[in-house]
Amino acid sequence: MKAINPDLLRFDDHGLIVAIAQEVTSGAVLMVAYMDREALQRTVDSGEAHFWSRSRKSPWHKGETSGNFLHVEAIQADCDADALLLSVHPTGPACHTGSRSCFAAEATLLEQLDATLAERRRERPPGSYTTTLFDAGRAAILRKLGEEAVETILAGTEDDDGALLHEVADLWFHSLVLLAERGLSGSDVLRVLAERRRARQVSQPG
Repeated sequence: MKAINPDLLRFDDHGLIVAIAQEVTSGAVLMVAYMDREALQRTVDSGEAHFWSRSRKSPWHKGETSGNFLHVEAIQADCDADALLLSVHPTGPACHTGSRSCFAAEATLLEQLDATLAERRRERPPGSYTTTLFDAGRAAILRKLGEEAVETILAGTEDDDGALLHEVADLWFHSLVLLAERGLSGSDVLRVLAERRRARQVSQPG
């Protein structure tokens, strides 16, 4: 992980700076905490998130007691240098309540789609296009996905960028439907891609 120069940061009067932990795969904000200079250095040295607890007035290694560590891939400061963004891979729930995030609602479009499709699969509301796909079964979903793949290929042979974007959107959506039918999600796919990326970085350092 690339080091960040604390001398270029703007810590507050208490020697603290806001630190936002964002899941690198989905882009979801998991939690907001504070760091002092020592916590920042420990994070850079260990690759795991360290913070300063304002309530306990003591250093805090996230996951030390719960086992829910935040592995930090990158740290960047905002344009005013008074806040940090940590790109992390969580090993468990980030919130002390046991939730994945300290923010209850799904924040990213992919998370919202995943949640909506899981709900459609579970509740099958009448009048929903997705319900008709789930009711028709996996074979019908696969046929529809195949149709969308062919239409995407055909659109790719033309010069109409708008048409191509619409076809790719349809292809992605029906891929998410297939994943939901299997009890999976788009976020699961992003995790696979992230694991491949980390593997390449390890095998090709620098």
